[in-house]
Amino acid sequence: MDATKKPLRISPELGVYAEKHGIFQTLQKMLQCLLVDKPMDPIQYMIDHLKNENDEVPRVFLLGPPASGKFTIAKLLCDKISTNFLTLDNMLASKSVISNKIQKLNIHNKEIPNTLWAKLILERLSKTDCIKRGWVLVDYPKTREQAIALQEIGIAPEHVVILDAPDTVLIERNLGKRIDMTTGEIYHTTFNWPTSSKIQSRLIKPKGITEEKTAKQLLEYRRVSHGILNSYSKKYHIVNADQPCIDVFSQVLSHVQSRHRSNAPYTPRIILHGPPGSGRSLQASLIAEKYKIVNVPDVMVIKCMSQRLCKLDCSTQGWVIHGFPQDVNQAEMLKDAGMSPNRVFFLDVPDDAVIERLTLRLLDPVTGERYHSIYKPAPTMEVYSRCKINPKDSEENVQNALEVYHANVKDLEQFYNPVSHVNADQDPYTVFEYIESCVVKPLSKHTNVFA
Repeated sequence: MDATKKPLRISPELGVYAEKHGIFQTLQKMLQCLLVDKPMDPIQYMIDHLKNENDEVPRVFLLGPPASGKFTIAKLLCDKISTNFLTLDNMLASKSVISNKIQKLNIHNKEIPNTLWAKLILERLSKTDCIKRGWVLVDYPKTREQAIALQEIGIAPEHVVILDAPDTVLIERNLGKRIDMTTGEIYHTTFNWPTSSKIQSRLIKPKGITEEKTAKQLLEYRRVSHGILNSYSKKYHIVNADQPCIDVFSQVLSHVQSRHRSNAPYTPRIILHGPPGSGRSLQASLIAEKYKIVNVPDVMVIKCMSQRLCKLDCSTQGWVIHGFPQDVNQAEMLKDAGMSPNRVFFLDVPDDAVIERLTLRLLDPVTGERYHSIYKPAPTMEVYSRCKINPKDSEENVQNALEVYHANVKDLEQFYNPVSHVNADQDPYTVFEYIESCVVKPLSKHTNVFA
């Protein structure tokens, strides 16, 4: 395609469709799998990959020191997102050649190679339920060597969550642990004591749990834990386990449902809303300069917009619109024209601040320079004396514009829900940094593009 020969129009729906259905992410994932698995028949492999429809299923390592609550949190997480709860113990309980080999080594007190553990895990992850619904693997790997063995065999999690707390807290927790030998459930004398007297009567203290042994286990964990951090340096997330269980679970769930930044092409399509004087045009120009995207001014009507946003630069680099749409009817027209944003920001400024910003603006008709009576005064009395105030900046006109904005803002928020609110009553570069952080952060798996 040579854009120099004639104007090249690309339908804006193409980018929306690709993003909505994760086309680029799917291609990236398939390429990663091809390079890891190296199948004999790449075409059939990709067909099977697409049939699985499992690129978005959870693949989680949940790790942490003794008594950090990782098993409890993992069970809550698996129940919430309907995925498989995996431990070395429940994988060993399955009957297979690999599990039998490991159990024989255990009986003879022989060391189990990391590669054998990796094969056992791969065997379990290759089953249909794990392929379709994903998995949470708890308390493994524990060392860098184990992590490398998993990586070499092609096992890579999407998220690595590490629960941690001060050693004094962990020692206290471990000493209060109790086990229901009938169900295998773990309880605690302080944090998780059962209400049923029948369950209470059959709880026992695990063998071998003492303060000295727990301290020794924690020392060993601290000695090797840095290897895990290095192995998953771009994926791990540490959650403070020294807080109520529900808070720990909430933070873990939020992270597992988040998405990593992708190398797939991404075209920002941004709408900036805000009252007059909120700095929409400045933020739009800053975003356009940063990302080399097209700044669409608010004076364009839908037909002109449609022609402009179909051009090659908008389709490949993205765009930012400010001051439009002003109401739901215009938003519907924009949507019907195939121009759906993937980020919508509302710049919030108190009415008093808006009035102060606009009614005190001045324009030097000789130089075209803009001034403000408070924030950027004219340099000399001579310049000040010739400055003019734009009639639209009169207090009456500003109040009328604010009334129009407030009459439509709630409906626009509902139309584009979810939206991001930004406190625009601060330094404009601070506002820009916040907007930029939202632009580069991937949307949640459960967030729909405005299409």
